[in-house]
Amino acid sequence: MRPKMLKLVITFHTTAAAMAMEKFCKEENVPGRLIPVPRELTADCGMAWCAPVEAAARLRALAADHSLEYEGWQELLV
Repeated sequence: MRPKMLKLVITFHTTAAAMAMEKFCKEENVPGRLIPVPRELTADCGMAWCAPVEAAARLRALAADHSLEYEGWQELLV
């Protein structure tokens, strides 16, 4: 089993927003990946973006630049 590490988990209201985050992050080479929402959290669409905590500033700027609506930002052991 993979050891758990502290990660930034961004949840979304819609699957479209989660997939848009994936698209924009790939275009800008921002690290992360789509994951199922961890049990500790709830989200409307069931998908979340998981990234290193150090990428938080880049992710916030990316979300603002593209007007991406998200549900929440949490730091969790994932």
